Amino acid sequence: MVRCTNCDYKWKTKDVLAVGFANHGKDCSNCGKKQYLSKDTQHYLSLGYVSLFFLLIMPFVIKLSGREESIW
Repeated sequence: MVRCTNCDYKWKTKDVLAVGFANHGKDCSNCGKKQYLSKDTQHYLSLGYVSLFFLLIMPFVIKLSGREESIW
């Protein structure tokens, strides 16, 4: 499951889905530090793997980053 890179808090599924669709990251509900999708996760999303199957496994494959990363 997805964990905060700052405090190691385990994120809830709804928060994972929210960060997946957020443009500028999402604050951790435990420590308040903004978390972003990792470069690798952004790469997968940009390849068009957004399907029902991917939405179901999304909470298990998303990785967070403590800073905003560009895929290019």
